[in-house]
Amino acid sequence: MHIGNARSALFNWLYAKHTGGRFLLRIEDTDRERSTEASVQVIFDSLDWLGLHWDGEAVFQFTRAPLHRAAVDRLVESGHAYRCYMSPAEADAAKEAARAEGHALRSPWRDRAPGPAQQGAPHVIRFRTPNDGETVVEDLVRGTVRFPNKDLEDFVLLRTDGTTIYNLAVTVDDHDMGVTHVIRGEEHLSNAGRQTLLYRALGWEVPVFAHLPLILGNDGGKLSKRHGAQSVGEFRQMGYLPEAVRNYLAKLGWGHGDDEIFTDEQAIAWFDLVDVVKGGARLDFDKLNHINQHYIRQADDGRLTDLVVEILLGRGIKLPVDFAERVGRAIPLVKDGAKTLPDLADLTIFALQPRPYPLEEKARGLFTGETTARLERLTRTLAEETDWTAPALASRLKSFAESEGVGIGKFGPALRAILAAGASAPDLAGALAALGETESLGRIDDALSQVR
Repeated sequence: MHIGNARSALFNWLYAKHTGGRFLLRIEDTDRERSTEASVQVIFDSLDWLGLHWDGEAVFQFTRAPLHRAAVDRLVESGHAYRCYMSPAEADAAKEAARAEGHALRSPWRDRAPGPAQQGAPHVIRFRTPNDGETVVEDLVRGTVRFPNKDLEDFVLLRTDGTTIYNLAVTVDDHDMGVTHVIRGEEHLSNAGRQTLLYRALGWEVPVFAHLPLILGNDGGKLSKRHGAQSVGEFRQMGYLPEAVRNYLAKLGWGHGDDEIFTDEQAIAWFDLVDVVKGGARLDFDKLNHINQHYIRQADDGRLTDLVVEILLGRGIKLPVDFAERVGRAIPLVKDGAKTLPDLADLTIFALQPRPYPLEEKARGLFTGETTARLERLTRTLAEETDWTAPALASRLKSFAESEGVGIGKFGPALRAILAAGASAPDLAGALAALGETESLGRIDDALSQVR
């Protein structure tokens, strides 16, 4: 699911919640080759992960094909559509000729009745676009958009194989589903003119249109693979939380003053389509990382533990039997420094290193005779501690330093080298708490046995 589609879904969801309306989901699956069960499931999974839950059952467009064809029949009967027997090659030539004359395609079958030769012949059904005037779309984002009718061709409604085209199907479905507001990307703006013509020809009320600006790369160009992630699944794999993605996507084309971070409840209360901007919004991963870091800090530790455990298992690295418990103890102590979930997983690695861990050559230089003797005394002191929480351990380290008549800096670097085991680690008390008593004392003993 492209991130632009996700942003459109979010704006629909926000507007529905803001106005007390309903957020509807329709799967446009008339292209049977592309609309596989797996591709449809991606849509469901993406929306579910984003927390954008729709109202009622999802509607599958393909199942409504008889209703689409019935609408085409109505348009033929009312004179708003006609059968066109041009071959594809003839249609291409007619388009070129029409373009040379300064207008869009008008089929010769527009005003010609089929004869015996056309009986059973393959044909399409085209909409009879007015020759004169203009079709006006009042768009909540774009303002008044005018389409000269001469520039709108007699577009196909029904193909030779009996399937209806996109513009006809969505017009019928939107009407039957009671859609009042169509909120979508600006690439659909050209369709709004054709759909407006269809609504009026069928005698239906035209919904309100709002066409959202494009999401651009950070260089202002059209979003592409060179800019990084493009799909919801990719953002998920990169370790962004859904609430952070919701918050960030809401700011792409809409905003509320200088507010960078806001809750769903605030976004729902503030959101209005009239505040959506026309200009393209640039995808900025630095801002997304900043917002994601905030939500990681706010997230439940148990939830983060489950997510990090999943990441670590996926890396295929050797993990201790009790690694999940160690991760759970480390998360609250290190999460403030993580911008993404893989970052957070990296920050727990210190607690997962297998024993015995060989001291690095640089670390060995920290172990003078005096420091080694002091760490042996610290081991005995730590063994007396009954409360292995970070605050209690911080107090114990402070008291030990005072009893030794030195600052923590006299033994802290060596102790950190032991506890971190070559990885990033929190402060000394945090590292001890995350590792637990048995692992902490075991690592200290392992290290001292290498330098004695």
